[in-house]
Amino acid sequence: MTNSSSGSVNWYTIADIERDTGLSKDTLRVWERRYGFPDPQRDPLGERRYDDAQLARLRHIRRLIDAGHRPGQVVPLPLEALLELNTQPAPSRIQTRARRAMAAAPAPSAHEEHEVWLQMLHRYDARSLRQAMDEMLQAHGIARFLLEGVAPMNELVGDAWLAGRLAVHQEHLYSEVLQSMLRQAISQVNLARPMAAPRVLLTTLPGEEHGLGLLMAECFLALEGCETVPLGVQTPLSDIVNAVSVSGAHIVALGFTAAQNPRDVLGALEQLRSRLLPEVKIWTGGRCPALSSVTRGPARSMAGFQHLARLQDIPTAVALWRVLVQEAR
Repeated sequence: MTNSSSGSVNWYTIADIERDTGLSKDTLRVWERRYGFPDPQRDPLGERRYDDAQLARLRHIRRLIDAGHRPGQVVPLPLEALLELNTQPAPSRIQTRARRAMAAAPAPSAHEEHEVWLQMLHRYDARSLRQAMDEMLQAHGIARFLLEGVAPMNELVGDAWLAGRLAVHQEHLYSEVLQSMLRQAISQVNLARPMAAPRVLLTTLPGEEHGLGLLMAECFLALEGCETVPLGVQTPLSDIVNAVSVSGAHIVALGFTAAQNPRDVLGALEQLRSRLLPEVKIWTGGRCPALSSVTRGPARSMAGFQHLARLQDIPTAVALWRVLVQEAR
């Protein structure tokens, strides 16, 4: 932070604004291009400088976004309008995301924007791909970005690879770009709000090497203020049990793909259930056919399991866990 020569105006670098508000530099630049705000001045070296008025406005914008408002609804507003909104009750985050999820069912065919992203992959243009995806993320928020942007793009990339229109290394490039974005988004969310129970350990079992679904689930858990313990993929059962014991995790979240052998999945889940304390819950997600029997059929008696078929089921599951824990006290 610096002062003007008169000492009456404080000026802030973009790093100062990021530290104060929790808004990333990329977010500020996207808003500047998309909405015309913030509107920084430039110092002799061409670096952005923000005054007190812009900092105050950005603080209110951040508060409103955390309360459930969309960036496009609040970023262009003057300070007076932001102050008025701040005095009105906002919908809870769970209610807001539930409404978004209901309206966010991906279209059955790939959107034109996803085809553009796919062409960027064909050209190995990682920079343009990240910028295009980041603009959607900043414009719509993490939840909608995952449901409307990432989920259909994942299917498009998978279909293109199966059809021979995309090489394996191009698929890996997409995964690397997306994982980098999502980890940064999770970090920003965690820094911006206090974390609370449940503490959720995320991993896959040996033989399941795909972790993108886990990372997407971690984003939704971060939005609900959960503390997460990500272990990566293919963690042996004994290591999961030890990690739960040491970390005090309340929930083990496991990701599966359709490639997993249903018999092996159920056998591993039974072993893990028997080795964890009854109060530690196991959440499963993914498309493995065996998962439907975790809560139905022969596995119905296996207490402590919950299958979350969709990402948008996570907020409700977290809210229910908190209610049940509160009632048990």
